[in-house]
Amino acid sequence: MSRTSAPVPTPAVPKTRRWRVLPVLAAIISTIAVLVLVVALRTGGGAGAGELPGLPDPGSGTRWGLPVVRLLTDALGTLTVGLAVTAAFLLPGDAKLISAPAYRLLRRGAWAALGWAAASMALLALTLSDLLGVPLPAAVSASGLVSFVTSVSTGRAYAIQAGLAVAVAVGCARVLRRNAAAWTALLALVAVLVPAFTGHAAGAGNHQVAVTSLAMHVVAAALWAGGLAALLALRNADVLAGVAARYSRLALGCFAVVAFSGAANAWVRLGSLDQLWRSGYGALVLGKMVALLVLGVFGALHRRRALPALRAGHPAAFRRFAGAEVVVFAATYGLAVALSRSPTPVPSNPLSPDPTTDLLGFAMPPAPTMARMITEVVPDLFFITVATVAAGAYLAGVWRLHRRGVAWPAERTACWLAGVVVLAAATLLGVGKYAYILFSAHMAQHMVLSMVVPVLLVLGAPATLALRALRPSPDPAVRGPREWLLLALNSRLTRVLTHPVVALALVVGSLYALYFSRLFEFLMRTHLGHLAMLTHFVVTGYLFFWVVVGVDPGRRPLPHPVLVIVHFASMSFHAFFGVTLMLTSGLLAASWFGALHPAWRGPLAADQNLAAGIAWAFGEIPAAAVMVILVRQWITTDEREQRRLDRAADRADADGTEDELARYNAFLRAANARRERR
Repeated sequence: MSRTSAPVPTPAVPKTRRWRVLPVLAAIISTIAVLVLVVALRTGGGAGAGELPGLPDPGSGTRWGLPVVRLLTDALGTLTVGLAVTAAFLLPGDAKLISAPAYRLLRRGAWAALGWAAASMALLALTLSDLLGVPLPAAVSASGLVSFVTSVSTGRAYAIQAGLAVAVAVGCARVLRRNAAAWTALLALVAVLVPAFTGHAAGAGNHQVAVTSLAMHVVAAALWAGGLAALLALRNADVLAGVAARYSRLALGCFAVVAFSGAANAWVRLGSLDQLWRSGYGALVLGKMVALLVLGVFGALHRRRALPALRAGHPAAFRRFAGAEVVVFAATYGLAVALSRSPTPVPSNPLSPDPTTDLLGFAMPPAPTMARMITEVVPDLFFITVATVAAGAYLAGVWRLHRRGVAWPAERTACWLAGVVVLAAATLLGVGKYAYILFSAHMAQHMVLSMVVPVLLVLGAPATLALRALRPSPDPAVRGPREWLLLALNSRLTRVLTHPVVALALVVGSLYALYFSRLFEFLMRTHLGHLAMLTHFVVTGYLFFWVVVGVDPGRRPLPHPVLVIVHFASMSFHAFFGVTLMLTSGLLAASWFGALHPAWRGPLAADQNLAAGIAWAFGEIPAAAVMVILVRQWITTDEREQRRLDRAADRADADGTEDELARYNAFLRAANARRERR
């Protein structure tokens, strides 16, 4: 008989006391970030901006405190975004509630958001001191702060960011449901984005590229770096492997966006390639490029080594890689803050005799012709990105269905691509450029974006394609893109927005509220306002025509006679708007269009009358096309219902049972018999 030796017990490995490691790591990261910031400020020329003879000097406290507090603000905002997004979208949940690890991350995010709000207010005061050129104690006063917040865009941005950070802190401290956590994470992303629309980018000559590229850069960097910091804060090693795999896919997309947006932003601010090695600003850009390459190498190592080790049950290797990557991120953030303080080779506010260049960032175009409406180009990176992503994502979905052997109607693909092409043409070609200068061109752009583009996009049925192409989440406790889309389509908000009265009020009410108030001129004066206005045209138009002729799930099922009445009401309101605008004696946005006075433009009143005629006549063409589509859908629905009844009758005859029509006829005969007896 063989003897079996007793198993030798494995000595217990002491748990790493991460409450001791994390403060040390945070101290190292902070020291490296500040050191890189100081060196970069010296290199780029942003350290001694206030020491020039003849210029007011706010003092060394403001001169050095401002970039340090800016670095702290960016770091806390990034950490808040990472904690909130990881808790809401990457961690598993319990039905409608967040999980215990997500709860802990959100509570830490509440403290980070409070610090973020305090740092934003300190940054507000230091920026005021730097702007006035006086030391901080002399610059800060109640009246001065109020004036700075209400009159200067930078002060307004920091105040809004501080308020949103407080709202994020409240949300992180109180939410327990997954939907509320998702809204909190989106609010944190908005708060990070607010200051991107001021500073170097807003004052750059070609700010249609600079502002959008900086906004993309900030959001992608916050998701990338903040998500990595959130992974380091996770205690539960059981869920870390799945979360890290999902984060890895997000980080890859963020890497691509950061690289693309950084290159676009550097191109606008450098002016020429040789400024990379001839200017201090270019040296800092080269430093960020090197840091980006290093972070890309770390990402590759994560995929090849750290993630397999994590799946094998060895989280220490992943945390070592993540800690080293966070250190590189800290150095990169120091370079980014130094770049925001350093003078650019291309002046941020170039002086030009052309008012269009001062206001819009491009020179006055020649007199408009049909050819110039196509050849003139305004490279707005926002709409370039939207059109590219919309077309690419749709074609990727069609290709995925094709690989599965599932057919997708070619007419839907054609409608979607046609809508994307028309959207790009209306915003990036001559119509989009002259819309800044001529009210008539703006009105033509408005009609196209609100009545042509939405109809084509709605007929493309993007939600149906996405539901068929996207795979369900492999983990039932984790919501993937398909699950979030289903949740949005079946939400209470969607039911409210797809009510015909609400959709009609949004598309028509906003039309009158925009042009017969000061809101139109206010939105035209800022790039962000202009983007918001054009996006509103497309979104409200899409919502309305989704209710009227949409085929995607999620909309309210309404009888076709009701839809015809709703569409007739929309046509009437649009026609009445054109007539009202034509009879208006005052000029709309007179100070805006009056500041732009090209020699080839006629009187503003004549241009406004032309815009009224476009609003009155142009809207009837797509409205008539929609009516044809609606009637065709009505006929198709009736024919489909009749075929269903015929099939039911055939089955009833074959089985010897009564179908729905036979039962209805029997009901009518019985009712008639009762009436005759009475």
